[in-house]
Amino acid sequence: MKRTTGQNREITSKWRPATQAIRGGTWRSEQGETSEALFLNSGYCYDDAETVAARFAGEQQGMTYSRLQNPTVQMLEERIALMEGAEACRVQATGMAAMTTALLAQLSAGDHVVAAKAAFGSCRWLVDSLLPRFGIETTVIDAWDNAEWEKAIRPNTKVFFFETPANPTMDIVDLTYVCGLAKSHGITTVVDNAFCSPALQRPMEFGADVVAYSATKLMDGQGRVLAGAVCGTEAFINDVLLPFQRNTGPNLSPFNAWVVLKGLETLDMRAKQQSANALEVGKFMEQRVPKILHPGLASHPQHDLAMKQMTACGPIFSVVLDGGREQAFALLNALNLIDISNNIGDSRSLMTHPASTTHASVSDEAKAEMGVGEGMLRLNVGLEDAQDLIEDLDQALTAAGL
Repeated sequence: MKRTTGQNREITSKWRPATQAIRGGTWRSEQGETSEALFLNSGYCYDDAETVAARFAGEQQGMTYSRLQNPTVQMLEERIALMEGAEACRVQATGMAAMTTALLAQLSAGDHVVAAKAAFGSCRWLVDSLLPRFGIETTVIDAWDNAEWEKAIRPNTKVFFFETPANPTMDIVDLTYVCGLAKSHGITTVVDNAFCSPALQRPMEFGADVVAYSATKLMDGQGRVLAGAVCGTEAFINDVLLPFQRNTGPNLSPFNAWVVLKGLETLDMRAKQQSANALEVGKFMEQRVPKILHPGLASHPQHDLAMKQMTACGPIFSVVLDGGREQAFALLNALNLIDISNNIGDSRSLMTHPASTTHASVSDEAKAEMGVGEGMLRLNVGLEDAQDLIEDLDQALTAAGL
């Protein structure tokens, strides 16, 4: 295959993320296709035995096996790395495969992880259940409180793990402070950036070491496939993460990689328009609900920090109702346009009850300490007309007694 200008870092480094999302990492076969080719193969053939031996020895570039390289998958990896401002990227089968790989690839028994209390339910399960099973110590803190990070550091602390904004409480972590603190103690920061994508926030610009994604979310953006990604330095990706991924196999299929490549082409426009819609819808909801957690609104306690780190507010926010699960379910059941769904980042507006869905596997104690109560609802605002969304929410709020 021919590598186009999308492979030349001297050229692509000058491009802005919206351009990189369409042009970065492009390869073309002898057919000269405009859209990326889809390579649905597991293995490769070689002209001679010496070639395959050299490739497996790492002495010659080229494909060996699709658990290690695939042209379609590699185009996606190079494109995400360019958009993130990272040296390298490896994609995985799901977002949780990416989080698990990013952590287990660098942790051993006896290491210590400091993690945010507020996190996606499966991420909290990793911290609360999986890591301790392998002798890895964990401490969860209020990640919005800078002082708690330093207090939690131990001599064996190896990783800081958090997402910002947090799912579903919308807590904001001070990236510059926390990443700087980690570097001063030789600790690796792993940041889950799924709520923003590189279109709205690039944690490495604030000092993050590793950025992990559920590419299922904004990167695909249309609820079609599962995918994950981990970005970092070439040394981390190739020397730390790749040996784990190569030998455990959480690989992304070429077809799913191709679908995400298509999603990236519209990511910049979608993320910005959904953020604008979310701000308009959020301003309406603020007048109708007891509590709203929306980083784009001045009422959010970390609004200024959020807008310093993010180029827009993002498509997701949460509300808290006084009537608990009964009232939350009544609102959900009264929706006509907005779908009841636990996904986020979709171009369709979706609403869910985190306590009974995304955080159902989290203990009651953990839900209470992170602030995920029975009256909380999380809304992903899509690309529909914002006024239609407001009208649907207006009638659903009324039906729920609000």
